Amino acid sequence: MAKIAVEEPFDDIQKALEEKGHEVKMFIDNNEIKNVDLGVVRHMNEFDEGDSEVPFVIAHGKSVDDVVNEVEQRLSRFN
Repeated sequence: MAKIAVEEPFDDIQKALEEKGHEVKMFIDNNEIKNVDLGVVRHMNEFDEGDSEVPFVIAHGKSVDDVVNEVEQRLSRFN
């Protein structure tokens, strides 16, 4: 499965993605997002997607299920 970086403190999203079989690592600083397929962030304004080759899913205002579904949809586009 995919390697996903999840911004602290989204432990619930981390757990849900791991239950789907993904390898998940938590991060605080966007410099920590390396060698992953996708990142989950709180707000996009904190991270400049243009500076990274990693696509992001924005978690703000979404349920855990919504975030997980969006992650899986984004990943399916790359396969």
